[in-house]
Amino acid sequence: MAKIFYVEDDANLSFVVKDCLEIDGHEVHHFIKGDDALKAFNKFDYDICILDVMLPNLDGFSLTKAIRDKNPHIPIIFVSARVHIQDKLEGLQLGGDDYIFKPFSIEELLLKVKIFMKRINGQVLIAPADNEKMHFGHFTFDPDNMELISENEITKLTAREVDLLIYFIKNKNKLLKRRDILIALWGKDDYFLGRSLDVFISRLRKFLASDPDIKIENVPRVGFKFRIDK
Repeated sequence: MAKIFYVEDDANLSFVVKDCLEIDGHEVHHFIKGDDALKAFNKFDYDICILDVMLPNLDGFSLTKAIRDKNPHIPIIFVSARVHIQDKLEGLQLGGDDYIFKPFSIEELLLKVKIFMKRINGQVLIAPADNEKMHFGHFTFDPDNMELISENEITKLTAREVDLLIYFIKNKNKLLKRRDILIALWGKDDYFLGRSLDVFISRLRKFLASDPDIKIENVPRVGFKFRIDK
């Protein structure tokens, strides 16, 4: 199961979450302060991060920046009382893979951990056969190693970016409804997930910008089209 890096300063909540994760078979290293947590992250290897945002000494967003500098791939799940959509978007833009508002269902968190562990173990739900490398434009996409390779650089992708890019490539040049994308990646369709999707699409556009023949087009009131012109 997962070795989880868990940072939460609420004593009551962290006791319950840690206990439930351990009952589910996971190993949990729990930290209260952001700076102490970062020292441990730099020392040990973890599979998944679960982070509060409002933390003593080093907040969750700053901690995420430091984590991404060391490990571009590890899934990061925010669990926060900061419930404004701008907080969620900021967390995702910094490299988070998911953002859960407090109060939340422990079953939802356990399910998300399970899904991310399937990805880590090579069981990406919408992956190409055998996770083979995929070639399009001047890019090579290696889902197994979570890398997008161009002529001049290698871009490390997060788990959500990998899933979204796979979905787009498998459905290239097709009109894709927003609802269908959300259900394929998150299992449901709602407003907040829709805004999250916009963040991940914006990030992919940035990564793909060096090839003018590849575009992720908005189709108003419908969804998107991943267009490869050559």
